[in-house]
Amino acid sequence: MALFCIYALLAIPLKSYSQPFIIMSVIPFGAVGAIFGHLIMGWDIVFFSILGIVALSGVVVNASLVLVHSINRIRGTGVPLEEAVKTAAVIRFRPILLTSVTTFLGLVPLMFEPSVPARPLVPMAIALGYGVLFASAVTLFLVPSGYVILDDITKLLRRRKPAASRFADGEQRAAPTP
Repeated sequence: MALFCIYALLAIPLKSYSQPFIIMSVIPFGAVGAIFGHLIMGWDIVFFSILGIVALSGVVVNASLVLVHSINRIRGTGVPLEEAVKTAAVIRFRPILLTSVTTFLGLVPLMFEPSVPARPLVPMAIALGYGVLFASAVTLFLVPSGYVILDDITKLLRRRKPAASRFADGEQRAAPTP
């Protein structure tokens, strides 16, 4: 349900049905980071870990959204695709990195909190902290690559569409020449 809500909230302002998939493609990597975090810290995955992964989804989507928005904005000025993707990745590198590192460092005290009342929150902090760290590193490579791949697929479909619609309208195909 959360994934559907995230998709709907992304598709409306982006005015695109496909770009939210690029943005949301980092969510599984955040979950992988959360699982590795639990392995590194020696904790079992519990209900609060799952809640941390759900919260993590919103955080990593934000980093991807900002990157895709930057690419769209730069492309809107007439810059070619590859240059827009490179420029946006360079511009957004530092903010994404700083946000991820500060989020992780802010959760470190909770991850190592020994008190009994904090114990239920430790798995959530581990999932959120390690997931953000891992997903943000992946975001800087996956989102620009996904954007270029999506553009290639869109161009391919546009080239094929006019030929298919022309024949669907009843126009006869020319006989092949021997």
